[in-house]
Amino acid sequence: MAAKLVDKSLHNVPGKLRVAELLFDVPVNYNRPNEGTLRLFARSVRRLAPPFEASKDDKQLPWLVYLQGGPGFGCRPPQENGWVGTALDKGYQVLFLDQRGTGLSSTITASTLALKGNAVKQAEYLKNFRADNIVRDCEAIRRCLTVDYPEDKRKWSIIGQSFGGFCAVTYLSMFPEGLAEAFICGGLPPLVNEPDPVYARTYEKLEERNKAYYSKFPQDVERVKKIMQYLKANDVSCPSGKLTPERFQQLGLIFGMHGGLDSIHELVLRAWNDLEIFGFLTHPTRALIDGAGGFDSNVIYAILHESIYCQGQASNWSADRLRSANPSYNIDADRPEIWFTGEMVYKDMFDSYAELNEIKEAADILATTEDWPALYDEVQLTKNEVPVYAATYVDDMYVHFSHASNTAAKIKGIKQFITNTMYHNALRARSDELMQQLFALREDTID
Repeated sequence: MAAKLVDKSLHNVPGKLRVAELLFDVPVNYNRPNEGTLRLFARSVRRLAPPFEASKDDKQLPWLVYLQGGPGFGCRPPQENGWVGTALDKGYQVLFLDQRGTGLSSTITASTLALKGNAVKQAEYLKNFRADNIVRDCEAIRRCLTVDYPEDKRKWSIIGQSFGGFCAVTYLSMFPEGLAEAFICGGLPPLVNEPDPVYARTYEKLEERNKAYYSKFPQDVERVKKIMQYLKANDVSCPSGKLTPERFQQLGLIFGMHGGLDSIHELVLRAWNDLEIFGFLTHPTRALIDGAGGFDSNVIYAILHESIYCQGQASNWSADRLRSANPSYNIDADRPEIWFTGEMVYKDMFDSYAELNEIKEAADILATTEDWPALYDEVQLTKNEVPVYAATYVDDMYVHFSHASNTAAKIKGIKQFITNTMYHNALRARSDELMQQLFALREDTID
C-alpha cells in the first residue's frame, strides 16, 4: 500500500497559520496496484509557533484527519470549518482530504466516467469508491506523511462527520494500528448488510419531521399542494435538468439540519408567491430550489449512496421500493398533506437530473450488484483498543439513534456524548459546543 506525494505548495494566512496543498497518487484498486492510479487532493493547516517560522518540531505535530460527510462531497477549505480553531488549539495539524472521486480528487462526473467506457466498465470502476478504499487511501497517505516521524508518533487521529463516521468505523475495522484516536459526529453506521432496515427507520424519522414542519407552518399544507399541481401540469426546467414534483419533494433532505424547517419554508413561500403573482416560477426561485439538491455536481452521492449499506447484498433501489408502499409520498394520493422525502436516492432522479441521466445505466447495474465486500469487522470492533469518542444525536434524521446505539454497543471502549439538543450537522452549526463535549470525553475519567 503506497501513496506518492507528487506536489506540495505552501502559503501563510492571517492568524499565524500555515496551509499546505498536497497532491498524492494512489492505486485505483489496491488489490491490483499496477492497473492505474488516482490523483488525490488534500489541504493541511497548522499554527506556526513563534517566531512564526516552520521548524522540524512544527512539521511533526500530531495529525487530525477530517473525514467528510456524504458520500460524494469534497471538503470545504479550513476557514469554513468552525471547529478547526479548537483542534489547532489542542496542538493538532489538521488534514482535509477530498475523498477519492470528490472535490479535486479525480472527480467523478458523467463526462469523466465516460472515459472509462460503457456502463459495465463505469460500474466496475465505481466499485472502487466506497469507504474501504477511502480508508486505504488514508492509511497510505498517513504512511507517506509520517515517514520521517519517530515510530511512536506515526499514528494519527481522525474526526468523521456523518458518512465520515462510517469511514472511521471502517478504519477501526481495517487498520486500527494506524489510529491514535477517533472522533465520530453523527456517524456511527448501521451494521447491516443491505439498506432496507436503514430506510425503514429513516422513513419513520422523516414522518416525524414532516409533521413538525406542517405543525410549524400549517399554511404550507395548501401551498405545497399548489406547487405540486403546477409542477405536475407543466414542464419546468432548472439549471440541472427538470424540476419535477418528486424533485421538489426531495427538499425534505434539509429537514434534519439545524434550521432545516425554516429553510424549506422559505423555498415553499417563494415558489407559492411566484405562482400567486406571475403564474410561473421565476428563474431565481428555480435556481434556489435546484441548488438545494446539488446531486448533479456530486454524482457519487446518488450513484453509490445505497451501496454504503451493502455487504454481500444488492440494494435493488431500496428507498424507491419503500416509498412506493407509503401513500403519504404519493403526489396523486388523496391525502391531507403531501410529505417531503429525505436522505434517499430514487430512480426518477436519474431522469430529472441531466448529469445523472448520463450514468443511469451504470446506476442500475450497481443497484443489482451483490458482491460488495465487507466494510466492517465486528469481531475487531469488539476487541477495539483505539480510543473512540462519539457524538450521538437522539433526533438524528439521517443516522437513526437505534442503529447508532446498537453499533456503539459493539465498539469496545467507546465513550459517547448523547444529546437531544443537537441535529445531524452540529459539527458545523454548533462547532464550539460540540468540540468541547468531544474533548471533554477524551480528557475526563470515570475511574
